[in-house]
Amino acid sequence: MTPPDKAATGRRIRRFTPAEHWVHRTTSALMLICLVTAAMLYLPALAEIVGRRRLVVTVHEWAGIMLPVPVLAGLVSRAFRRDLKLLNRFAAYDWSWLRDAIRRRPESLRLAGKFNAGQKVYASFAAGAALVMIGTGLMMWFPNMVVVTLRTGATFVHDWLALAIGAVVIGHIWMAARDPEARLGMRTGFVTPQWVRDHHPKWQHDGAGDSEVKDKPRTPAA
Repeated sequence: MTPPDKAATGRRIRRFTPAEHWVHRTTSALMLICLVTAAMLYLPALAEIVGRRRLVVTVHEWAGIMLPVPVLAGLVSRAFRRDLKLLNRFAAYDWSWLRDAIRRRPESLRLAGKFNAGQKVYASFAAGAALVMIGTGLMMWFPNMVVVTLRTGATFVHDWLALAIGAVVIGHIWMAARDPEARLGMRTGFVTPQWVRDHHPKWQHDGAGDSEVKDKPRTPAA
């Protein structure tokens, strides 16, 4: 596995670059817009409060079609491309991590690289679900381009997959809320060596600890 970047300050290890932070934040914003506008369209109580259905539909459509843009733009970043490769590799120790997670073993006893198996599964699901949602959404957006049976099937898949995505995103947010150090790492790009030892021991073994230096990191403005 590729060692992490060697740029860190204040005994903190660089986990993400500004480009990766931008991709994550922008993609998250677009996904939340899609989910919120979908709720406004499908829940009668919200629909009555918000009104302006045509505007909500337009925002939902364009937020959905823009979902791949941050990822495609992020490909210019070498660090982002490297992390995509790490997310795409499911090794034997990842299966062990999943078994240990089911058995509720402490994270410090689970072998995980820069990304654990749960994060890899979530990333794969998010990428695949986004592509399916865009494809089915386009069929609904331009109904005259497909036959009725395809349009009906697309609507069914789109609606039920949206529910699944909503549940998974809530779980993702819940997991992040339980780990303030992980949120700090996403926001500032840096994490502590102790957090790496506790949550990503294989990443530490692959060289994460080598990036510790003395100066304190500057926390960028939110």
